Amino acid sequence: MIGATGIDTVIAEAGVAKQSLYNNFSSKEELTWAYIAARHDEWLELYRARVARAASPRDRVLAVVDAYLDHASGAYEHGFRGCGLLNAAAEFPAGSPGREAVRQHKEQVQSLIAGHLAETGTEDPALAEHLAFLLEGAMSRAGLQGRPDLLLSARRIAASLLDAR
Repeated sequence: MIGATGIDTVIAEAGVAKQSLYNNFSSKEELTWAYIAARHDEWLELYRARVARAASPRDRVLAVVDAYLDHASGAYEHGFRGCGLLNAAAEFPAGSPGREAVRQHKEQVQSLIAGHLAETGTEDPALAEHLAFLLEGAMSRAGLQGRPDLLLSARRIAASLLDAR
């Protein structure tokens, strides 16, 4: 929890001097924004790697889900707890820059799905929204249960929705 974590804990975990931290970040909020930006960039790298290996537009849609799977399957010191961006956003007030950055990330994910759906020859904004909601729900459930493997179910559902079109 961001609000409950003191700056001394952050410094101890990071292994840096307090002045070093403040030379790079003017506040804990700014540090959190940097975390959000880093997580977004990290996910984009996973996504780009998956898309590069995708053989078809259908596979590119599923590459979005696979990038979430890759992220969720990473090693976590305290276990997988879901989407770090949503966890951080929950602590920001509505309209804050950090929350806005998370919203933009989620909209970008949905836009990527929509773009890959269009590559299949059918523009389907409703399906893109459904797949994005499926993915977010699966991430939340997987995080609550500490089971990133639950994203495999979301992938199967996404594949069946794509195949049913």
